[in-house]
Amino acid sequence: MRRAGTSPRSPLGTIARAVSAYVAAAGRRLPRGWIDLGRQFAIWFGFLGAYQLARGAADRSVAEALGNGQWVIDFQRSLHSMVELDLQKLVERSRVLEGAASWSYWLSQFTVVVGALLYVYLRHTDHFYRFRNTLLLANTIGLIGYVAVPTAPPRFFPEAGFSDTLAQYGSLNHGTGLIQLASNQFAAMPSLHSADALVVGLVMASVVSHRWAKAVWLAWPLWVWFSVMSTGNHFWLDIAAGALVAGIAAAVVYRPWRGRA
Repeated sequence: MRRAGTSPRSPLGTIARAVSAYVAAAGRRLPRGWIDLGRQFAIWFGFLGAYQLARGAADRSVAEALGNGQWVIDFQRSLHSMVELDLQKLVERSRVLEGAASWSYWLSQFTVVVGALLYVYLRHTDHFYRFRNTLLLANTIGLIGYVAVPTAPPRFFPEAGFSDTLAQYGSLNHGTGLIQLASNQFAAMPSLHSADALVVGLVMASVVSHRWAKAVWLAWPLWVWFSVMSTGNHFWLDIAAGALVAGIAAAVVYRPWRGRA
């Protein structure tokens, strides 16, 4: 005998039917259903696990990371191209610009990337899989670089004139709670902030329709590059390496030469 609380006509039964109908309707709106969406999340969570393993390997080489960071400084000085110091001074003169650059650093790597992936998955599915694969390959190359060549970012070299803009701006910094757990302090070379921003910017510019939106997305990687340098988190050489990584990943995934006869 069915208990009153679980009867189809009971409030719980009504709620259960409503939830079931909503889930089914939402599933029909998904390009390939709930299972495929779950698969995409599983892929990214799996990658985050691999990132943590690479982070642990890189963090064990503090002296090497500092030595490699010093090499970058010496190399850029030999080219008279330490532009990061000028950018950092520019940002620190304006609280608004400092805040915009700081929050762009925090949000660009995960929030914007995840948002862009979801948008392309739901609205432009035919572009999604190559977009996803390009990001995954670029990040995988980056992780290999972090283990092979751990490199300290500019903020670790106050004697060279750098400061930790993120720590000065607010209480949110690399030593804060979950950020300390998830971040890699010596993952400057190559800059995955820069690589991901370049891939996201170009793909989003190719799928949005409005000209102003295309312009915003084309400007996105330039703004992220400015933000990571002006907050003391990357040298321009890290950014150049990140752009190279993004280019290699895109060439492997998209293989533009296939259409040439």
